[in-house]
Formats: sequence, C-alpha cells, structure tokens
Amino acid sequence: MDSSSNHENSSFWKTGTKNVPGRPSPKTTSIKSTKNSVGTSFQDYQLSVSDAWDTGDDEFCIISGIADTKISKRVSQTTAMNVIETHRSNILHKSKENTTATAPVNIKATRQLSLGEDNVACSNDNDLNKTSNFSSKVLSSSIENTSTSENLNRPKFRQIHAYPGRPQPQKFTSNSEDSEYETKIEKFSTILENQLLDLIALKQLSWSGIPRKMRAVTWRILSKYLPPSLERRSSVLESKRQNYHDLRLKYFKVDSQDESQQDTYRQIHIDVPRMNPHISIFQQELVQQMFERILFIWAIRHPASGYVQGINDLVTPFFIVFLQEILGPERDLETFNLNELSVDIRDNIEADSFWCLSKFLDCIQDNYIFAQLGIQEKVNQLKDLIQRIDGTLHKHLQNHGVDYLQFSFRWMNNLLTRELPLHCTIRLWDTYLAESDGFALFHLYVCAAFLLHWRDQLLQQNDFQGLMLLLQNLPTHNWGNKHINVLVAEAFRLKFTYADAPKHLEGKS
Repeated sequence: MDSSSNHENSSFWKTGTKNVPGRPSPKTTSIKSTKNSVGTSFQDYQLSVSDAWDTGDDEFCIISGIADTKISKRVSQTTAMNVIETHRSNILHKSKENTTATAPVNIKATRQLSLGEDNVACSNDNDLNKTSNFSSKVLSSSIENTSTSENLNRPKFRQIHAYPGRPQPQKFTSNSEDSEYETKIEKFSTILENQLLDLIALKQLSWSGIPRKMRAVTWRILSKYLPPSLERRSSVLESKRQNYHDLRLKYFKVDSQDESQQDTYRQIHIDVPRMNPHISIFQQELVQQMFERILFIWAIRHPASGYVQGINDLVTPFFIVFLQEILGPERDLETFNLNELSVDIRDNIEADSFWCLSKFLDCIQDNYIFAQLGIQEKVNQLKDLIQRIDGTLHKHLQNHGVDYLQFSFRWMNNLLTRELPLHCTIRLWDTYLAESDGFALFHLYVCAAFLLHWRDQLLQQNDFQGLMLLLQNLPTHNWGNKHINVLVAEAFRLKFTYADAPKHLEGKS
C-alpha cells in the first residue's frame, strides 16, 4: 500500500483507481484549495517530505496545478533530505536557532522520495549544506522550473537514513523474544493434538502470544486454512497446496494476459523489490517471484478490489512464519539463501502464504475496494475515539492543521506493518488471528492505543511539520514483544471501556 517504500503518508489522497489506491500518481492528484489553512499546511508539508508518491519510470514528474513545471527526482530527494536533516538539527540545536542567521531555502522541488527506497541519493556537499532551517513561509514559496537540473552532479554515495515512513532496519529473528512464551508449548500441544480441537481455547491461549515452535500450525488453524479435526488436517493441507499449484498454472501466464492484468502485474513487479530493502532475504529473486505470484493470483481472484499497494506488505509475516517452521530457531532468516530449499518445500511455503493471506484479508475486504471506503470509515472512527479519550491531544492535532487521514490511512491500509519491526508485526498478528469477532474492529483500538502511546512527544511538537515528521517516523525500531503486549492490552482496555458506548464509532460528516 507502497510504502508501499514497499512499502503512503500522502496515501490518503484517493485517485479512484484500482491498482494504486492510497498512492496516487502526481498526474491524477488534486490538492485542496490553499484558502483552507489545513490544506495549505499539508500542501506545504507534502512539497517538503513526502515519501509515498509513486515515481514510476519517469525521470521527471508533473506538479499538480503547474502543468509546465517538471521536477528532477535527484533534486526532490536532495531537498527532502535537507528538510529532514534540518528538522533533526533544529531539535538538537534549538538553543542556537535564535542567534544563528540562516539563508533562505530555494526549494525547486520536493515532491517525492521513491516509494520503497531507503537508500536516499544525495547530491554534492554544497547542495546538502544550503539549508540549516526552514519554515512554512519558505515551504509555500514559488517552485522554480528545474530545466537546468541535468547539470547537477550525480550522487557520489548512498547513505541509509531513517526518513519518515519507515522504521530503522534491525534484525527480526531474535530467539530471546519468544522465551516468555515457551512455557506455553505444552498447553498448545495438548490443544492441537486433540482429535477435535477446541477452537475457543486455542484463541484464548494464542491471544497473548504464540511460541515460535507452535506458531505456523496455529496460524493455519486460526486463519481457517486447516480444519479443527486432527485426522483431516493432512489431507486438507495436501489438497489446498495442490489447488494453489493449479491456480498458478491457470492464472500466472503474464505474457498472455489482457492489458488490465498486465498493468496489475507491472505494479506488483515494481512494489515487491521495495519491500524490506534492508533485509537481504527479500531481495532474493526467488523470494520476489514467490511474492509476485501470490499477489497476482490473489488480485485475479478478487476483481472487486484487484491489487492494492500495501497488500504486498501483508504477505511478509505469513512467509516468515512458514519459513521459520522449516528452518527452526537456530537459522538466521535474514541471510538465508532460499535456493537451499527444495522446490517442493518452497512451493508449500508459497501455497500456505497465499491461502492464509486470502483468509486474513477476508476480514478487511472493504479496505481495498474502490475508493477504499472501509479505511475512510475507520479513520473517522479513530478521530472520534481519540476526541473522546484525550481531548487535549485531539485539539493539539487539530489546532496545528493535522488531519487524521494524513497519518492513519497507512496504519489502516498496512495494518501498522510500516510502523513496527517485522517480529513485532508477527506478535501483533498472534492477537489479530485470535480475535474471535475478527480483528478489523480491534485494529481500530490498537491504532488508538498506538497514537496515545506517543502523546507526550506529540504535545511537545508545536508546528505542523514537526508533528507530521514524528507521526511518519515513530521511533519503534527498538520495540519488542513486551511493547506489543502492552499495546494490545491497552487496546483491549479501550475496547472494553467503550464497548457499551457505540456513539464514538458513529462517523461524523
């Protein structure tokens, strides 16, 4: 959904197209009138740090409303990084800001950073040092034509930055993370080995976390991919894997598809390499081909939505869990070469990931249909919920022109996979899969608890840019299972507290 940058912050501007809902191309995006102060603030911000615009294959992109103005991606990336580095400098050297004279910034263009590229290209050192501060007045200054941008020097180096929209890279296979759940293995074994499984007991036990050793089979059952009956699981598993193999033969014929399917495949082919660019296993050609097949076949079988950017992120947890089942806890998944596995094992992992993803998305299908009305409704519900829980935080966001759609659209679209490290997402999905009434409603309360967790930091930000930079780059890179345990517990408390007060879930026009 991106961003996905795999794996979006600007994703709330809808295009009305099926292939890229939530991430409109610059040519089709309309910006609200600048007479509206909120719209102006976000337009300014959008021109400074957006990392969610799909650049496609063009060297230049057109600014909405300025049809004759073209922007070099190199200039866009450079200026955006200037903004981010400046914001960081302003925080670290706040005491010096009032005494240091700063030169105005000539912003030629900062329309987009390539969605999914975490290696941000920077121009020469002079370009990087042009800026030491910026303000909303500078951001709203006229955008100059960049026809001379071809004279810029090409980047001399690439440097990894923690820019808005993507947690900092880290390992996701920490054996110690699951130690607190290992005491539950015997309980899981008892339930799973019953001839007729007690699904309610399994959900209750899984809600607070599943041991890694038991996670794959538990996820299959909670996803309704496997039946509760022990004696039928083996035959059903074999049958479903064969069914997926048949679907591959039937649908995955890219060269012979019609134009609309070609467009779908092309978008998937662009998005998949952008996923988790810091983790080497996802850059392997075999892995990317598996993801492409899963997403393409799912899109063909779900024409009401088709492929939507962001769904690619939702394959990852299933893939990792089923791969961990094969390799065991002692193997380092990040650097594992998938060529070491047999074709049959790889096909089984792919088939299981496809069917579990399909079942998982059934709960949130309305999030991905035309105009993504399900997400819009949930964003409005989140706004009303925060307004009731914490009026001070709500007013702070509103007074500085921050609309909930501007940051929480991606939370709903990607289920927080862009905000959390991968191992935290997997732990969170233990709870989601265990939610007896479907996780779509519970995810709303998780997002509310997630936003409230950063309350103090948000209240310290006194301008629109500062708030948006924080909301798009929340410091979760050091989070572990304990943080997720607290998050879901708080979400449960909120859900329980407001369960009998449904007025907070009524969308307001």
